[in-house]
Amino acid sequence: MKNISTYLSVLALQIPQQRQALFVSGKRRATPKILSLKIKFDNNEKNNFKIAYFDIDSLQNNYVHFKDISAQIKSKESNISAQLNALQDSYQKRIKELQTKSATMTQTEGEAAQREYAQMQQKYQQPQVSMEQELKKSQIDLMTDVRNKIENFLKEYNKEHGYAFILSYEPGFMLYYKDSAFDITNDVISGLNQGYAKEKK
Repeated sequence: MKNISTYLSVLALQIPQQRQALFVSGKRRATPKILSLKIKFDNNEKNNFKIAYFDIDSLQNNYVHFKDISAQIKSKESNISAQLNALQDSYQKRIKELQTKSATMTQTEGEAAQREYAQMQQKYQQPQVSMEQELKKSQIDLMTDVRNKIENFLKEYNKEHGYAFILSYEPGFMLYYKDSAFDITNDVISGLNQGYAKEKK
């Protein structure tokens, strides 16, 4: 049968952490381009072409696994903050002691106090950098796990439903219209939560 060429324009979406402003350092950035996908299908296939979407906000609010890892990340952030605050408090106390004695210090004692202060700064910065890197790695690992679970679920889900594309929708992105008839958010949330419940058992 004769092939028909159909153009489907889909707005290019970026991962949140890769978003960039249009204006940086006073220079105008290029406007994001529209990604055009050229899809070919015959007369029988064109009637079966389907696109579905799920809502990211709803997923984050209702996917139990996502809420659990968000709580884990917040707990780690609080723990790191508490450790750094305790370290900072101990150094601040020592700095006040040195400031109190500064008026009666000899030149040698003053130089020693300056060296001690520089060492305290270094000792604070080293664990701060290390903890922040550890937290960032943990965040990436946990979110990668969530993404993989969503992708794996959708692969299985789509074996039955046969969508050509399944898109994630997030408010603020340049998606101007969405037909709720193709909203599979509830299916995605329900399926992911069932899978997570089995994992926890």
